[in-house]
Amino acid sequence: MGKKKQLFEVQENETIDACLERIKKQGYTPIRRIEKPIFQEVVTDGETSYEPVGRQILFEAKLAD
Repeated sequence: MGKKKQLFEVQENETIDACLERIKKQGYTPIRRIEKPIFQEVVTDGETSYEPVGRQILFEAKLAD
């Protein structure tokens, strides 16, 4: 038997709808959306700062009954 819960990541060339469709095809039901910012290290005049360059979208899904 597979895992009861699994994380699915929205791929780079995939829409959110396509990801949700993929989750359903694998027999899971999405229960939570998680967004994580992606930062890039930028050095300006010796000062290091972090700038957001994108976001990673994950869906937590549970096995459908």
